[in-house]
Amino acid sequence: MNHSYKGKILISTPDISGDIFSRSVVLVIEHNESGAFGLILNKKNSQMSSKFKDFFDFKIEVYDGGPVENDKVFFIVKGKKVTEIYSEINDEYYLTEDIERIIHAVLNNELDINNVKIFSGYSGWSPNQLDTEVQRKLWTVVDVYNLDYTLPNDQTLWKSIMQNLGGEFLLWANSPEDISLN
Repeated sequence: MNHSYKGKILISTPDISGDIFSRSVVLVIEHNESGAFGLILNKKNSQMSSKFKDFFDFKIEVYDGGPVENDKVFFIVKGKKVTEIYSEINDEYYLTEDIERIIHAVLNNELDINNVKIFSGYSGWSPNQLDTEVQRKLWTVVDVYNLDYTLPNDQTLWKSIMQNLGGEFLLWANSPEDISLN
């Protein structure tokens, strides 16, 4: 492995269809010779969102981070570090699994819930698997461009990024979800 996709965004191509990665936007948190770890930014999980209502007295959106370990919860947090257990994503964002500390900080107004995005599960790749998938054009790798990772996102994020890439990506952005119908 001569490069790392850490900190970059993966955009699924229409070749991936029918599974959780269909029209996904994935933030790569870690990528090294041991494999890769990322979180899907644009797939809401209504079942987990309902469970989080028990902790808060306001609506919370939980996202499917990926198909691996859906019983694990991850948080991307913007700004102030309220826990000592975290991995830095960049100067502005960090990742943590410290559910107790995040909930405590939100409930005690130490942390604005709008600066937190909650994920159930994650996306993982074994050594060289992600590189192979990129070579097979299952993913397009893009540098991050002023994307707020904590914003609520849905399928419009995938389409918007595809449109911004232009060219053949513009065609994909406007294709139906089931490309066999095109």
